[in-house]
Amino acid sequence: MPWQETCPMDERLRFVREHRRQAVSTTELCRAFGISRRTGYKWLARFDELGAPGLSDRSRAPATHPNATAADLEEVIVELRRFRMSWGPRKLRAWLQEHIPNRHWPSASTIGEIAQRHGLVPPASVRRRSPPFSQPLAHADAPNAVWCADFKGWFRTRDGARCDPLTMTDAYSRYLLCARGVERTDGDHVKPVMERAFSEFGLPVALRTDNGSPFASVGLGGLSRLSVWLVRLGIRHERIAPGKPQQNGRHERMHRTMRAETANPPAADLSRQQRVFDRFRDDFNNERPHEALGMKTPASLYKPSPRALPGRLPEVGYPKTYELRHVRSNGEIKIGGERLFVSEALIGEVVGLDRLDDRYWRIHFGPVSLGCVDAVNGRWATRVELQAAGLLPMCPV
Repeated sequence: MPWQETCPMDERLRFVREHRRQAVSTTELCRAFGISRRTGYKWLARFDELGAPGLSDRSRAPATHPNATAADLEEVIVELRRFRMSWGPRKLRAWLQEHIPNRHWPSASTIGEIAQRHGLVPPASVRRRSPPFSQPLAHADAPNAVWCADFKGWFRTRDGARCDPLTMTDAYSRYLLCARGVERTDGDHVKPVMERAFSEFGLPVALRTDNGSPFASVGLGGLSRLSVWLVRLGIRHERIAPGKPQQNGRHERMHRTMRAETANPPAADLSRQQRVFDRFRDDFNNERPHEALGMKTPASLYKPSPRALPGRLPEVGYPKTYELRHVRSNGEIKIGGERLFVSEALIGEVVGLDRLDDRYWRIHFGPVSLGCVDAVNGRWATRVELQAAGLLPMCPV
């Protein structure tokens, strides 16, 4: 014989019907249904008040909550969230605590629930991401120790003009030093933007970029005219490994925020777009709390560099033991009676030659090692030759 399936609602309705038949007492009926008299009278009272719907289970949640967020606080949270749709709950809470400190603001999770309840949390987009770079930049331990520079990625303003924003940040404080659209992404247009930043904030110890133009080239040492200028200023030029944007992850993360808040949608034209960039930069530095900074703003941690931009470009210095060569107008130097092509980026510059033995020399431009030269034949040495001479670890090829 199959089991007879029942549900609580069916049993409660059957209990009410049996009670109305008055065939047995309420006590015996409750005993037959396996419930207490208190429960039985409760179902009978609910049926008399609401009918059959009164027999359904009710929520056990309290009608009021002693820790519920006050209506006026919730209104402020909702208003701030509408104004700062790109900020998460922790940023919202940090801003409220700093600007309205005399109120007791709820936790970040509660602020997130309030935003969700008011429909202010867009659905998360699902996309694949590269694994995050977990190791911090060890040398970015103070303001101006490392600056990061890159192009955010071009887009078109509403009038169809192309906009290429060049950005620079301080890796330690995340301070956005500049966000400026340039007419072209070459050294002639990038250098004045960098000069303006160096004039305002001083010189960093190192500047980190990718391997693209105008920051680098495929020539010796990866030097471009722009990176040669950086070397002359005494700035160590660091380049991330090819295909490894996560090595500049802090800067890339800023770009994601910048794109969402300045180019979606873009402004009507380039001049208006630059004003949008300027407002974003001021907001990013002075108003936006940063989780990696303990919810502090970049401006609270950044201070300009004591190394001022020199009025005259310094010459590159070399040890006294080096022989010096002036790079000619065709990018060549003379060594061992032969002409050797070095780099067009170094035209007009002075390189230093460090003698390794009677035949091989190592060529430098400042701290950048360009390679080793066979002075007997006046040509660049090969890996096999350097290995045979025991010089391979000492000299790049």
